[in-house]
Amino acid sequence: MQIATWNVNGIRARAQRLAEWLSERQPDVVCLQELKVVESSFPFDDVRALGYHAVLAGQPAWNGVAVLAKEPPALLCAELPGAEDAGARFVGARVYDIDFFSVYVPNGKSVAHPDYEKKLAWLDRLGAYLRERTRLTTEPPLVVGGDFNVCPTPLDSHGGADFDGHIFHTVDERRRINDVSHSGLIDLYRRQRPNEPGFSWWDYRAGSFPKNEGLRIDMLFASHAIAARVSDVFVDREFRKKGPTGSTPSDHAPVVATLT
Repeated sequence: MQIATWNVNGIRARAQRLAEWLSERQPDVVCLQELKVVESSFPFDDVRALGYHAVLAGQPAWNGVAVLAKEPPALLCAELPGAEDAGARFVGARVYDIDFFSVYVPNGKSVAHPDYEKKLAWLDRLGAYLRERTRLTTEPPLVVGGDFNVCPTPLDSHGGADFDGHIFHTVDERRRINDVSHSGLIDLYRRQRPNEPGFSWWDYRAGSFPKNEGLRIDMLFASHAIAARVSDVFVDREFRKKGPTGSTPSDHAPVVATLT
């Protein structure tokens, strides 16, 4: 079984590259972010033709998250409790007796921008929700996949410690990401590959991708029961490149975990 997360940076612009990835890689469940469409504009028919079903929280031009699966997922929720005014950034679905949550954390823009405090507040809400969810031991195991817009440690950034204190690299952001782990969830990539940067995002500009000047901001967190089944986690860099037909890639690459 393969599970994945991918910020597609606009599903209409990336429809062909997404289709190529789903056809070639055949993941079982995918958390998508930054759809930038309302539900009525989501390509349900195209996704179904590729063998997938979808549930989502959509929004015009911004945000938007989805869970795609080969089996029909059951919608659990379409917003993060207490953070409804932040836009379509959270959706949950149950499939294969696992609860999957796709999240798109606010960017924050800069430490001096008012959106930074909103980002911290959103992360606080996420941490509280996950702590409550993992406290309910009768619930199915869960996976939280998404674009967290935080580099948890200097290893997760091409700037290393030199970027400390900048947006994505602040103590306050990192503490809140650590709170996700403290809620009982495991960072699957970092557990499997403790010494590899694992960048998942590269700026389109300045040759950042070929120079591998990236950030690890896309992550899969999971319950211990799921983490125990993981045999591999990798960043699918091939799909950060243009497709064979010239299809446009996102500035993010998929992060994929293989479960036994």
